[in-house]
Amino acid sequence: MINRDPLVLTITATGLDKGTLTPEQFVRVNASGTVVEGSGRPSAETALHLLLANVRRADAVLHTHSVWSTVLSDLYASDSGLWIEGYEMLKGLEGVTSHSHREWLPIIENDQDMARLAGVVETELSRHPEAHAFLLRRHGLYTWGESFEQAKRHLEIMEFLLDVVGKTRTLSGTVVR
Repeated sequence: MINRDPLVLTITATGLDKGTLTPEQFVRVNASGTVVEGSGRPSAETALHLLLANVRRADAVLHTHSVWSTVLSDLYASDSGLWIEGYEMLKGLEGVTSHSHREWLPIIENDQDMARLAGVVETELSRHPEAHAFLLRRHGLYTWGESFEQAKRHLEIMEFLLDVVGKTRTLSGTVVR
């Protein structure tokens, strides 16, 4: 996030290797997703980043395409999400103070129409205001924070927990619900 009033968001340009980004490969977009600084097209998912900046007051949004986020988003899609509970790592999520916390991770059907998808995400997040992240089915994980550090911590925790849930399911041979 660069500015909230008027909203200006820094986001990666599309089609780049996220592991080798340089400052020149980021663009700044306004509230409508129009590039106001930098060169290149902003990420195709800019509408989702803008939504999270507005609805969740996020100053940082991170998105990954990990194996477990993709696999579990498909396995639990019919439930529209999955509960994660009883893990000590949950305490790393903002506002969580006990391992007994139950974290609902919504799963949203992916859609190439980003305006429509943003509307679905907004509706789902309004139904689950305590959620720290969501999965796009067969696509990946989105999480956010009040700072880059908080968003990164949420990302690392959620990816760890998805790995645990996935491996537990694999070892037990069942879908853990």
